[in-house]
Amino acid sequence: MKPLSNLAVRDIETMLHPYTNLAAHRETGPMVIERGEGIYVYDTAGKEYIEGLAGLWCTALGYGNEELIDAATEQMRRLSYSHLFASKSHDPGIELAERLKAIAPNEASKVFFVNSGSEANDTQVKLVWYMNNALGRPDKKKIISRQRGYHGVTVASASLTGLPANHMDFDLPINGILHTDGPHPYRGMEPGETEEDYASRLVANLEALIEREDPDTIAAFIAEPVTGAGGVIIPPQTYFEKVQAVLQKHDILYIDDEVICGFGRLGTMFGAEAFDIKPNTVSVAKALSSAYQPIGAVIIDEPMYQATLDESRKIGVFGHGYTYSGHPVAAAVALKTLEIYERIDVVAKVNAVAPTFQKRLKALGDHPLTGEARGMGLIGALELVADKTTKRSFDPKQTVAAKLAALAEQEGVIVRPLGGDIIAVCPPLIITEAEVNELFDRLGRAFDKAEAMVDKEGLRTA
Repeated sequence: MKPLSNLAVRDIETMLHPYTNLAAHRETGPMVIERGEGIYVYDTAGKEYIEGLAGLWCTALGYGNEELIDAATEQMRRLSYSHLFASKSHDPGIELAERLKAIAPNEASKVFFVNSGSEANDTQVKLVWYMNNALGRPDKKKIISRQRGYHGVTVASASLTGLPANHMDFDLPINGILHTDGPHPYRGMEPGETEEDYASRLVANLEALIEREDPDTIAAFIAEPVTGAGGVIIPPQTYFEKVQAVLQKHDILYIDDEVICGFGRLGTMFGAEAFDIKPNTVSVAKALSSAYQPIGAVIIDEPMYQATLDESRKIGVFGHGYTYSGHPVAAAVALKTLEIYERIDVVAKVNAVAPTFQKRLKALGDHPLTGEARGMGLIGALELVADKTTKRSFDPKQTVAAKLAALAEQEGVIVRPLGGDIIAVCPPLIITEAEVNELFDRLGRAFDKAEAMVDKEGLRTA
């Protein structure tokens, strides 16, 4: 093991890294990224990497976009900060709210600004509770999420998240957050079962949960159109159609988490459009500003707004908000981002490149290490297995996906290992067909090296 640089030592001694094995980090140190350009980032040694996860599913327009830099700089000079508390406002916030209302996949009434997807979904929980208190339904408070779903890491949003590592020893989930089966056709479908049959079974389990808990206590259901950090899982056919029918039957709100799927990722402006979802409320973040500034939003419908209005009259204030809600610099950058998406027709751009992306992704599905390749638009995943025939997984302690991701970095591509030995790929939306091919050429070499490593170390042994 080569000695750590001074910068790496300083990092280890000062920073607590999210989603990191902190013990291993003390030994290996960080990869320190120094600059970025287009779809590429460069470390302090000058090594080039294709950013194959768009940062954290978010840098849709890539790195170094001068229009976004100029938008931030100009806004900083004009109005570097102002808040939205106590009836204060500013032009960028107003215009951004108008733009979001115009394109949102729900019947949008108002926009509430936050700083991240976690804050957006935390706010969703509070607004659902607030609304039902306003409506005189104090018992209708439970929220159903899904296993493997990812909705953030605040106390409430991490409770919604259906991944064990987000709950273990954090004393989560909190009361009132329920989890139903998340779709995972590769692992969940029974022999001979069609996608429609599988969807029906999942939704029957959802309705059984609702009836068991009492529909009058269930306030909302939250889901990502395509499950992101839980494994990039594409729902089976008819799934969301059947989910929505059950929710409508029991007067349960639909919260659409578009934090990863929004703004073109799936080949539609929002994931809801890809699956004909008609949500009540929507969460957005990440690609809203192409991650150049921290900003997110909750887009609510008129019934929810009227309920918040009633409570504000009763209490005297709507007692929720953040210092940086709708920060003018973040709002200005988000506005420019939406302008660029419209000008370049980001949806058409994704649909032009997606066939090559999905073809190369599916080709890696034939690799001896891969059990399933799945994806949609410009997002995909490769689920690693010890045995392709039986779908037997590797022992989690062998950390095969993490080792493969490290080999990918050696080949000059950054991907993300997820729980269950899954490799996620989600490049900037500006990626070209040639760059897609280069990404998968590099990733393919990493898969070959990982196969050799697995065989050498005997990791397939049950």
